[in-house]
Amino acid sequence: MVEAALPEIGEDNSLLLVDDDEPFLRRLAKAMEKRGFAVETAGSVVAGKAISTARPPAYAVVDLRLGDGNGLDVVEVLRDKRPDARVVVLTGYGAIATAVAAVKIGATDYLSKPADATDITNALLAKGEELPPPPENPMSADRVRWEHIQRVYELCDRNVSETARRLNMHRRTLQRILAKRSPR
Repeated sequence: MVEAALPEIGEDNSLLLVDDDEPFLRRLAKAMEKRGFAVETAGSVVAGKAISTARPPAYAVVDLRLGDGNGLDVVEVLRDKRPDARVVVLTGYGAIATAVAAVKIGATDYLSKPADATDITNALLAKGEELPPPPENPMSADRVRWEHIQRVYELCDRNVSETARRLNMHRRTLQRILAKRSPR
């Protein structure tokens, strides 16, 4: 497979990554450094706001839901300090209302998790009103559903009954889904 050339970053390659999922944050930071960004990470709204105030970056990738609040608060601070910053909001809970709120506050783009580094880079570096190209290998609807169920299951400390209640599904149905291998 031939990978398309990535757009140019520019002179200021500072990038702030804000996410409370530590393994994801580390993997994304490493991938973005390989793409030429000078990465700084934060695991909370408080840390993200502090970095945005002290050293506002040219680019930012901010998770919407963080352990200590809403990632849009970080986007607002960054917009105040550096209006030209390009900000991508990531979330595992894709909803039109939150996408609209993110864009109104000043986010450049809005991506659902799990997004890979190439999708994020394309979104960060898209010029003007141009939309980034669609992903090469988008997840199937079954895979997206499975990923969502797994995330809720983990957030409920692997409690099947609590997960089923929160997903509004029958416990036995959830058990059957969890027993299967992940779809492609």
